[in-house]
Amino acid sequence: MATTDLSAYDKSTIPNAKNFRFGIVVSEWNEAITNSLYKGTLEALTENGALKENIVKWDVPGSYELIYGSKKMVSSLKLDAVIAIGNVIKGQTKHFDFVCDAVTQGIKDLNILQDTPVIFCVLTDDTMQQSIDRSGGIHGNKGIECAIAAIKMAVIKNI
Repeated sequence: MATTDLSAYDKSTIPNAKNFRFGIVVSEWNEAITNSLYKGTLEALTENGALKENIVKWDVPGSYELIYGSKKMVSSLKLDAVIAIGNVIKGQTKHFDFVCDAVTQGIKDLNILQDTPVIFCVLTDDTMQQSIDRSGGIHGNKGIECAIAAIKMAVIKNI
C-alpha cells in the first residue's frame, strides 16, 4: 500500500470497522514520532467506524519490545488486528541493524504463528527528519496507512 503520501486512501473502498476490535502497541522510544504515528492510527480507525471502546493501547519501552507486547496482546485479548508502532533511527553502530532485523522478523513470525494479523508500523529511518516526514510531515503519516491495512486484514481474518 506504499504511496508517496502515506495518509492517502480512498475512504469509499475501506470496509466499516465498527464491529472490529483493534490493539495498538506503541514504543516509548522516540516518543514524539511514535505518538504522532499513534494519533494517525487512531484517527484513521475511528474515521472508518472503529469504536474507541474497541481500541486497546499498550505502551512498551522500545521497538524491540513490540514483539512481546504484540504477542501478549494477541494471546490475552480477543482482537481482529494489532498494530505495532515503533521508530528506529540509524546511529553510528550496528544496533540499528540488529533491532530492525529482530523486530521485522519477530512481527513476521507472529503473523505466521498466530491467527491475528499484526501490522508493522515501524519507521526505520536514517535520520530524525525522515521519521518526522513519515509521521505526519511531508510524506503523510504511516500510522494512517497501517490503520487502513489493519482494517483490511481484520476483514480477511473474519472470512
